[in-house]
Amino acid sequence: MLDPDLDGRVALVTGSARGLGSALVRSLADCGASVAVHYHTSADAAREVADEARDAGAPDVTTVQGDVTDPDSVDGLFAAVESDLGSVDVLVNNVGDFAPEHWSDTSFEDWNRVLDTNLTATYLCSKRALPAMRDAEWGRIVNVGYASAEKGLVAPKNFPYFAAKQGVLMFTRMLAADTQDDGVTANAVSPYVLENSDEYPEDAPRGRWASFEDVAQVVRFFCHEDSGYISGENIEVDGGWLPEDV
Repeated sequence: MLDPDLDGRVALVTGSARGLGSALVRSLADCGASVAVHYHTSADAAREVADEARDAGAPDVTTVQGDVTDPDSVDGLFAAVESDLGSVDVLVNNVGDFAPEHWSDTSFEDWNRVLDTNLTATYLCSKRALPAMRDAEWGRIVNVGYASAEKGLVAPKNFPYFAAKQGVLMFTRMLAADTQDDGVTANAVSPYVLENSDEYPEDAPRGRWASFEDVAQVVRFFCHEDSGYISGENIEVDGGWLPEDV
């Protein structure tokens, strides 16, 4: 895929102190964007990612702390980005926790945590970013989903995560419809199992996990200037995965 020219653009990736989020920050930095590395508790890791983003070519970099499930905290972290870098042009909603146990063993606290970090955080951050994008008549919102959401698949284990990602996909398509006249696009990228997983899936297609770069390529595609007519879409990064019993 052609890499976008993000010179003069500001990108915020939530949950970017480690894992996929950190790779997406480096990828957007490599395209010339000024980047905000968001963290909740991992300040040292966020600073390391910020250094890597500078090395990758980002003209300006900042780190921002915040709880993306709390409206006041979201407002504060966006205000910090705006103060340091300017208004957010590219928002990648990456934060999202799991609850791997059987649904009947999932505590009420864990149920809320998974729904909040995956769905509520996407809603809050998108809502906060959108006014400036509309004013600029340009914006890119990319939400990280999960491959099962498009297929409507669920399982007794990790059910809150499946439910939340279904909500993320619905929110993405609603947002696309709501912004179709604003120069803003909203899309989703949905990997199956990523390279940082602790378990190797028996049904892994093509003999491997999805790499961070596999996902980053899709994010860059959505951010491209020539992708302005693509909105409400979901690209699955799953190697063609389909469970045998479907």
